[in-house]
Amino acid sequence: MSELTVCAGGQAGDGIASVGEAFARSFSRLGLHVFGMNAYQSVIRGGHVYYLARTSPERVYSQGDGVDLLYALDRATVEVHAPGVRPGGFVLFDPEKFAVTAADVPAGVTLLGVPTLEIARKYTTQSILQNAAGLGAIAFLAGIPLDLLHEVLSDSFGRKKGEIVDWNLGASRDGYEFARAHATPHPAAIRRAGPPKLLLTGNQAIALGAAAAGLKFLAQYPMTPASSIMHWLAEHSHSLGIVVKQAEDELAAINMAIGASFGGVRAMTATSGGGFSLMVEAFGMAGMTETPLVVVESQRAGPSTGLPTKTEQGDLNLMIGAGQGDFPRAIVAPTHPRDAFLLTKRAFELAEAWQTPVLVASDLHLSENHATVDREELDLSSVPTSLFSVEPNGHDYLRYQYTPTGVSPRSFPGQAGLQYVAGSDEHDEKGHLVSDVKSGLPKWVAERARMMEKRMHKLDGLVAQAPRPEFEGPADAPLTFVAWGSTVGAVRDAMRALAARGVATNLLHFPTVFPIDPAAVRAALGRTHRTLLVEANYTGQFGRLLRAETGAELPERLLKYDGEPFYPHEIVARALEMLNHGGK
Repeated sequence: MSELTVCAGGQAGDGIASVGEAFARSFSRLGLHVFGMNAYQSVIRGGHVYYLARTSPERVYSQGDGVDLLYALDRATVEVHAPGVRPGGFVLFDPEKFAVTAADVPAGVTLLGVPTLEIARKYTTQSILQNAAGLGAIAFLAGIPLDLLHEVLSDSFGRKKGEIVDWNLGASRDGYEFARAHATPHPAAIRRAGPPKLLLTGNQAIALGAAAAGLKFLAQYPMTPASSIMHWLAEHSHSLGIVVKQAEDELAAINMAIGASFGGVRAMTATSGGGFSLMVEAFGMAGMTETPLVVVESQRAGPSTGLPTKTEQGDLNLMIGAGQGDFPRAIVAPTHPRDAFLLTKRAFELAEAWQTPVLVASDLHLSENHATVDREELDLSSVPTSLFSVEPNGHDYLRYQYTPTGVSPRSFPGQAGLQYVAGSDEHDEKGHLVSDVKSGLPKWVAERARMMEKRMHKLDGLVAQAPRPEFEGPADAPLTFVAWGSTVGAVRDAMRALAARGVATNLLHFPTVFPIDPAAVRAALGRTHRTLLVEANYTGQFGRLLRAETGAELPERLLKYDGEPFYPHEIVARALEMLNHGGK
């Protein structure tokens, strides 16, 4: 597959994310697919940060393996990333800042010293302008037309006009011309591949999917890596007709969202594992009152505050067990911004159809990194209508009526003739509480059991309507990867790399990680020869869930819990080890 990967690295405060995003935007506007990974520290200044933009005419699902063009703003970037520069690649640096020698880079890699600080001083004393010069030099080597780079840079300044914009355009032009005079473009330099593509982070896709699903209220307390969901929706709240409320804490946020949903509007909250830990009491109240609710849980490395800016899939157990007692919920797990849009919409549909909480299980790797999406992949044509359809019938209205599906007739609060009690205690069909003076009496013991069975029966409907496990790849492959969430991206790229070696593999991935259909999963696993569970946590939480629900053992596991995402080469190496030395 033809691809090109650009990496810019330096320290927090050097503007690395802006540099990387400029490349990602340039590639997407040329009609190319992009995966952009923003790796940063939880400090304002200092610490190694980098942005890696990988592009190809074909869809790329992860950051891939290796770099072709490395722009180093400090010596640490050379030490960390230069060993991964592929033959034919370039390392760009400013000799005025530090030296790089041929001994520092692999054979076949070209060093290009670019006087970025000298170029910056032509326009201003602000050293940050060096990035514009570096952008220009890399753009030439990557094959990005200068006018398109200038378009991207101009757009990034928004409404700003005047000398700041002119300085950046001038410095980028000087860097471009310097590279033209001292080097030739990279052998894999890109060309226009078609109409521009959308470039979205997972969080932007979740926010857009929620808006397309009819979201009208978001309550959230900021917590990395979920914060930008609130930022995006707040920025577009007026045009979308959505109320966005920054609550004082996570418990207030989920209670506000439950109240809004109880009042009749589609509502959502979003957080990470630490914040969701604070929400679980109210999460259980949504289950008891049968109130639709969508919660985005964007995982990061734990426990406690863990690694605030690193990724993990360690919260699955938390999401399945959140809230005391048993009550139904569903958990959907997007793999890509395209999936994040579609599955967020589906989460709202499931939550309202089955009157229960639904979780969108994201993680930092999906939430904060960029990927391209074709416009036709996002269905923005219709917003679903409300499922409130109860006609007033006086005091005979049973909000929690026993039904074959477990779903009871739902009314707007305060509708005449449709009064009921919505308490957090166990209750009868009208909502009258069973606790206190009634619990323990034979009639109400039976009522409790029957109401619990009614609620839990919703799981059957959720299993039937939630997205099913999916196979990708040759049906009779000797090895099947089993994965969920963002790790699926690296698996897809690994499958492509293995296919290039003549090794056939396939993938069984789970858009819905709970509830599980045991018969369907056993049938799917029955089609496999050998399996490899790929999961970003220490205990193989999804593997344990599959064993508990289906009895199926997945003995071969590739687990990662260092805060870094999976790289395709790690999966390729383990697959080859299994196939070459693991027997039949």
